[in-house]
Amino acid sequence: MKKNPIISAFIASQLAIISVSIAPNAQARSDHHQEAAPRVEVEKGPNNGRMLRDGDFTVELAIFETGVPPEFRIYATNGGQALSPQDVDIKVTLTRLGNKTDAISFYPENHYLRGDMAIYEPHSFQVTLNATYRSKTYQWHYDNFEGRVTIAKPLAQSMDIQTSIVGPKMLHQRHQAYGKLMLAPNATRHISARFAGEVKKLHVRQGQWVTKGQKLLTIESNSNLNNYNITAPMSGLISAQMTGVGEQSGDKTLLTIIDPSKLVSEIAVYGNKRFEIPQDAPVTLTIGNKEVTTTFFDTLPQLTANQARIYRAYVDNAQGDFSAGQFVKASISLGTFDVPMAVNKAALQAFRDFTVVYTNIGEQYEVRMLELGRESDGWVEVKSGINTGDSYVSKNSYIIKADIEKSGASHDH
Repeated sequence: MKKNPIISAFIASQLAIISVSIAPNAQARSDHHQEAAPRVEVEKGPNNGRMLRDGDFTVELAIFETGVPPEFRIYATNGGQALSPQDVDIKVTLTRLGNKTDAISFYPENHYLRGDMAIYEPHSFQVTLNATYRSKTYQWHYDNFEGRVTIAKPLAQSMDIQTSIVGPKMLHQRHQAYGKLMLAPNATRHISARFAGEVKKLHVRQGQWVTKGQKLLTIESNSNLNNYNITAPMSGLISAQMTGVGEQSGDKTLLTIIDPSKLVSEIAVYGNKRFEIPQDAPVTLTIGNKEVTTTFFDTLPQLTANQARIYRAYVDNAQGDFSAGQFVKASISLGTFDVPMAVNKAALQAFRDFTVVYTNIGEQYEVRMLELGRESDGWVEVKSGINTGDSYVSKNSYIIKADIEKSGASHDH
């Protein structure tokens, strides 16, 4: 049996992940899931902070975020007795991915020391705490990583993890609406006899395509018994046949010809947008599995019974791909706008209660919590959470998400 190369490649990449994850040698562990090692349980204090001990001197470093942005608060004890915050001098340095540092000083408040800056997301950093009490200095250093994983470049390449750079983007403002295809104005001709008489011969049939000037019927005039022919006034399709040989023509419609080579999309727009769309606005129509780019040529002056305004655009149907009555989805262009930062919508993932992308520095990947704005054509405006020029995973970001979830790194408060 012939192997599917796509499936084989996917299985190979998954086996590569598994083999690296469970490899017994230290080098394999350093190449992948460096942050996925079993987490050492840390001692928690009465304020749910991390306990740091040196002999009798103890510091509890807690993140507080009730009613305020996340900030550090410190509770110090010596020999089990709470210390006055005025008696202890503490500074904390956070080293983030890319060697960016946050230097935090503390000031006394109530019975604790309060940090002088917010701890922005993600709470993923190396922590260095320096304390001075009674002229003695203390230092602790530990890792507090979340939403971070290390993947060796060859492995990332084999899994087709691709990155892009955050930067400005011109986005298109669009409005989605729906409608259907109609025959174009003057696309229908009703054929009748000039002089009443008997239909002697029918030269065409319903469903047949005819050309302008082609013979359609032969009529014997009742007044002089002479035969005369009726020809097609335009090229098109015989859509209806209401007579047969031997019948009297009278003044009724005998045949109907339609020209479906050019159709009209009638798009219904509701709400405030119905008066904001220019009559010549560009529009992309999705009809079945095809897309057509066209432009509105007018709008009907009256609203529909359900208060929609109808915008109309021509659709070239020379190839016969579409039919009158077919439903249409319209993406109406309302203009363009520039944004300072945008990311590919396909890069977005969920992390805790945030929408994130994964930034990339070297072989390390880490979450970036985003505040998003408008979106268009597969791109999303970013208001905050990442910086212009940062590298982020733009393809196969779900692999990074899966690796981080397997690492089990929690949000440490």
